[in-house]
Amino acid sequence: MNRRAIGMALVGAQFVLLAGIVLLPWTAPFWDRMPLALVIGGALALAGAVIAVLGVVGLGRSLTANPVPLESSELVTSGLYGWVRHPIYSGLLLAALGVTLAAATWWHVAAWVALVVLLMGKARWEERMLAERYDGYADYARRTGRFIPGIGRIG
Repeated sequence: MNRRAIGMALVGAQFVLLAGIVLLPWTAPFWDRMPLALVIGGALALAGAVIAVLGVVGLGRSLTANPVPLESSELVTSGLYGWVRHPIYSGLLLAALGVTLAAATWWHVAAWVALVVLLMGKARWEERMLAERYDGYADYARRTGRFIPGIGRIG
């Protein structure tokens, strides 16, 4: 299987999990859905969506749905990419966590954990390709966290 096909399969799995988190029924909550939990969940979901959109905008012409870098792309290390290497993934995880907290079901928790595992693996695979493509990627990865500033630096 070629890299582009693997990349699209990972993206497909990511969207299935995200859709599941949004569309799973909110029945049989594991914890009380107090108004505060709904407000915090909504705020996290909104913040995550904003971070993901800013990550998309920050990539500019280097944006691709597939994690395989484009031949014409440039390494982006400014804006949110100066804080974390994968702000789109960070935003998606934060937004999905917000929905999971608000929904309060085991199914949502399981789907969110699966999304974390998937995006961690996808990010590592993507980083190997970025290190092959860009000479400065190793230095960038040493000083920049993966999903959270300062956490997950390589080196």
